[in-house]
Amino acid sequence: MNDDQKTDPEQATGPGSLIEPLESSASGSESSVPSSVNPSPAAGPTKKSSVFKRFREFSNLYFIIFAFLLVMAIAATIVALTRENSQKSNNKKTSSLTSEQLSQLQGNTTIVGDSSQILDIQSNTVLEGQLLVRKDLEVAGSIKVGGGLALSSVTVGGQGNFGQLQINGILSVSGDTTFSGQLNIQKNLNVTGSGSFGGNLTANQLTISTLKLNGDLQINRHIAVSGSLPARSNGSALGSGGTASVNGSDAAGTVTINTGGSPPSGCFVTVTFANAYGSTPHVIVSPSNSSAAGLNYYASRTSTNFKICTTSTPSAGKTYLFDYVVFD
Repeated sequence: MNDDQKTDPEQATGPGSLIEPLESSASGSESSVPSSVNPSPAAGPTKKSSVFKRFREFSNLYFIIFAFLLVMAIAATIVALTRENSQKSNNKKTSSLTSEQLSQLQGNTTIVGDSSQILDIQSNTVLEGQLLVRKDLEVAGSIKVGGGLALSSVTVGGQGNFGQLQINGILSVSGDTTFSGQLNIQKNLNVTGSGSFGGNLTANQLTISTLKLNGDLQINRHIAVSGSLPARSNGSALGSGGTASVNGSDAAGTVTINTGGSPPSGCFVTVTFANAYGSTPHVIVSPSNSSAAGLNYYASRTSTNFKICTTSTPSAGKTYLFDYVVFD
C-alpha cells in the first residue's frame, strides 16, 4: 500500500469524524471498543439538539406574535368595514335631491321615495299651492297660520293659544274651560247644568229658566216683568152691570174695576195665575187712584189665584184701580 493511500490515525479521529459503535454480533456479545478511541465526539448530537430546541422556542414566539398581529388586522378590517357601511347607510338616508329630481317635483303628481324613507328639508320651505297630508301630521314646534284654518275636527292634547277662533258648528268641551278675556256670544247660550260666575256677567238678553242667587241682587235699571196674561172672574162687589179687567202677568199688573148699580161689599175680582206657584205666594196690592184709596181693601191669596176685596160699600158707577206684585 502506498504512503498516499495510508490513512493518518489523527485524521480518522478528528473533530469532523464520527465513530459509530459496531453492531452487536448475532450471539448477543457486546462490541468491543478499542481503548485508544476518544469518546468526546459523542457530545455532538446533544449540542445540536439544544440549538434545535431554542430555534423551536423562538419559532413559537414568532408564531404567537404573528397570530396576534393577524387577529388585530382582522379586527381593524371589520371595524373599518362596519363604519364604512354605516356611513353609506347614513348618506343614503340623508341624501340630497339633485337638480333633476327637484325639477321633477314641478309635475302634477310626483312620488318621492317610499313610506320607509324620510324626506328631511333643512332649509325654509314655501309652498305656493295647496298642501294635502293624507295621514297624521305631527309638528314638534309651534304652528302659525296667517289666514283662515278650516278643520273638520281638532283635538288639542296640551295648551292651545288662538288669536281668533271662529266655530260655525258645535263646540263641545268635556273638561273645564277658562276664559281669561272677554267672551262674546252673539246668539243663544244654553247651559244645562249650573253656571258659576266669579266676576261680572254682561248680556243684552239673558233667558234663564231658574235663577238662584246666593248673594244680593243689584239692579241698576228697571225691572221689566212679562209673561202670560192671567185669567179673571167677576165678583159680587162689582154690582149690577159692573166689569173688571186685568193687564199684566202673574208677577205684576193692574186691575181695573168699574162698579155697576148698588155694589155691595165683598170681592171685586178673582185673578187666576197663568202658571200656578209651588206654594202660596206673597201678593202686594196697592190702590192706584183716590177712589181705590178710600176703600178698606184686602187681598185673599192661594197658590193658584188671588182676590181683591173690600169691607166698605163701594160707590156705584165708580172706577177703582189696583196694582199688584206677586213674589213666590
